[in-house]
Amino acid sequence: MFSFVTCIYKMRALMITKEKLREYIDQFPDELSIDELIERLLFVQKLESRINESLQNDTIDEHTLKLQMEKWFELNG
Repeated sequence: MFSFVTCIYKMRALMITKEKLREYIDQFPDELSIDELIERLLFVQKLESRINESLQNDTIDEHTLKLQMEKWFELNG
């Protein structure tokens, strides 16, 4: 079953090569703040994580997602 903790664990376990990171960094603007850099790197991490999950068929179908969201909304108002 999908959980937030599982998602965080997978994100932390994700590794990226310097070459792949350079490809992303080359697309960044020439100047940016440290905060913006961190936000962009976090986005890269999330993107790579989702790509890996998709390649490994570690996904849930739309029906299951809807059921999980309904349950979450019931519990959290």
